[in-house]
This record gives sequence, C-alpha cells and structure tokens, in this order.
Amino acid sequence: MWRVMATLLAVMLPVGLWVGGAQPIAVGLIPAPWDKLAHAGVFALLAMALGYASGLRRLALLLLAFAGALGVGVVDEWHQLFLPGRSADLDDLTADAIGAALGAWAIYFKHR
Repeated sequence: MWRVMATLLAVMLPVGLWVGGAQPIAVGLIPAPWDKLAHAGVFALLAMALGYASGLRRLALLLLAFAGALGVGVVDEWHQLFLPGRSADLDDLTADAIGAALGAWAIYFKHR
C-alpha cells in the first residue's frame, strides 16, 4: 500500500511540475529566495518517493532516488526555456539537487 502511494506521488509530482509550471500563474508564484526552499522541498519529497517506490536497498536506492529526482529537475528547467515568462535557472537546478540529495539520504538511512 505505501509503495503504491509512493509510486503515485513519484508520478504526480513531475506531472504537476510540468502541467502546473506551464500555467501563466506559475510566473513569479513564489518570490526569491523562498522559491529555492520550495524547489528543495519538492525535490526532497520526490527523491524520497522514488526511493521508497523502487523497493531497492543500499546504494542502489540512494543513487536511483537522487538521479531520478535530479533528472526531473533537469527536464523541468529545460521545459521552462520554452514557456513565456519562465527561464531555466542554474540556481533552481542547484536547489533541486540539494533537495534531491537530502531526500535520497533520508530514505536511504530510513531503509538501511
């Protein structure tokens, strides 16, 4: 049951980023510097969901959770290049990576 819920979350977060981020209201929705905290929080949650849903253990769980979440961050920043009023930002991607690392470590230590 929990793995199913984690899988749904791991699917819905990227879909929400993709669809919600394309809406005009997304432009400047969260002001700096709070947007970086939001990025880190979302990507920590995504990494934890990916790690838990995978059913993997040890290093494989850590790597999948981090790489999966960071991959979504890269695609999200790339997607923003094509949206009016949005832009790809290395600072956002860095916040995504920090959140992904924190989430991956959290789920890794929970399941060692």
